[in-house]
Amino acid sequence: MALQDTEKGVVTRFPPEPSGYLHIGHAKAALLNDYFAHELYKGTLLLRFDDTNPTKEKQEYQDAIVEDLALMGIKPDKTSYTSDHLETLYQYCIRMIKEDHAYADDTDQETMRDERMKLIPSRNRDKSVADNLAILEEMKAGSEIGKKNTIRAKISFDNPNGAMRDPVIYRCNTEFPHHRTGTTWKMYPTYDFACPIVDSIEGVTHALRTTEYTDRNAQYQWFLDTLKLRQVHMWDFARMNFIRTFLSKRKLTKLVEAEKVWGWDDPRMPTIRGVRRHGMTIPALRDFILKQGPSRNMVVMDWTNFWASNKSKIDPIAARYTAVNVKDPVKATITINGPASPYSEDKPKHAKNAEVGLKKVWYSKNLILDQEDVKLMKVDEEITLMNWGNAIIRKINGSDPITDIELELHLEGDFKKTEKKVTWLSTDQELVKAEAWEFEHLITKDKLEEDDNWEDFLTPDVSSPYP
Repeated sequence: MALQDTEKGVVTRFPPEPSGYLHIGHAKAALLNDYFAHELYKGTLLLRFDDTNPTKEKQEYQDAIVEDLALMGIKPDKTSYTSDHLETLYQYCIRMIKEDHAYADDTDQETMRDERMKLIPSRNRDKSVADNLAILEEMKAGSEIGKKNTIRAKISFDNPNGAMRDPVIYRCNTEFPHHRTGTTWKMYPTYDFACPIVDSIEGVTHALRTTEYTDRNAQYQWFLDTLKLRQVHMWDFARMNFIRTFLSKRKLTKLVEAEKVWGWDDPRMPTIRGVRRHGMTIPALRDFILKQGPSRNMVVMDWTNFWASNKSKIDPIAARYTAVNVKDPVKATITINGPASPYSEDKPKHAKNAEVGLKKVWYSKNLILDQEDVKLMKVDEEITLMNWGNAIIRKINGSDPITDIELELHLEGDFKKTEKKVTWLSTDQELVKAEAWEFEHLITKDKLEEDDNWEDFLTPDVSSPYP
């Protein structure tokens, strides 16, 4: 899908809040902005940290975002911070108050929410400009009076679009110092106020946002029009949703802080680091996300498709090795036609890709097989030992578990006629122990409903000990 008015150049931006690690939803936003700016239009990509909420934000998260973008091959042309513009935004707030486009409001949060739902104007809506400016200064100083107030845009109290019902544009925050500006500021702009202004003054031409912001597009436009700022084109795209997963940074942070997972890089986490640790390759991640494109259609995807895209990348280049489950392994002894002494041969690591290299495969009379494979075998049955040849079962000892079996090699046998083809390892070599982990989804329900308490649907073993 083509962007509009690209003749004069394209500047996109990726504006993450440094309040957590990037997840695959953020990856879609970042990659689409990168694709339009760099690959499609040879333009400019800005990385701007939306750092106006010191309660949630940390330098650790900011550093992690930079690292994860680099990991995905995304190279912003410029990095900036909304906190770089705090003085400018403050001056715009003063201007809005002076032009009667904003007012101070000490209504408590619950009452404000109720009034907005019922289309009732705030009792402070017609407060004088002088009073509003005085309260703004109290907020800037972080006084007790200031902390009781917010600044709201004076748009419309009864608009059918809830985003237009006098949204809050400034609020106090004196509890936590800002990770970049310290205690210089005691009040901070909201994202809804800062984003359109900073987009405009930083030269963004096209703002790509997920469809959850669609109702707020009118609000974004109102700020640009009211402040007579340079216009920015907007493009909405659907966010990615997966079954049995939530992509809320608040919930993911709670999981980490409660030690329900090992950390932000837990293979069960939908973070960039989590899926990487689970085995996702960056080329597959990029391909998967870019194939979704900037569509506005909301789809809840199955993880099967996600991992299938990864398999298509690693299948042609991944080396093949043999493993046997050592829990109740079956000892297999070749009593007839077995090799007189152990020997090894060089075999390809990948049957269809010689460039992957060679590995040594050991052959001897002493083997181990998987218990589950042997349970299905019968005496005098002919089987195929993978990458060796056929053998006939001559004896099976034990039942549950089977302890050992005796084989007779029958290499001239036809592997096409055998029903069972099994993996094996010679015990006359130094075997390497390995652990295989299978990870469940974070939650047990495909899609959580609005009234579901997500903590009630956590997979029971989500807090398994670190391996």
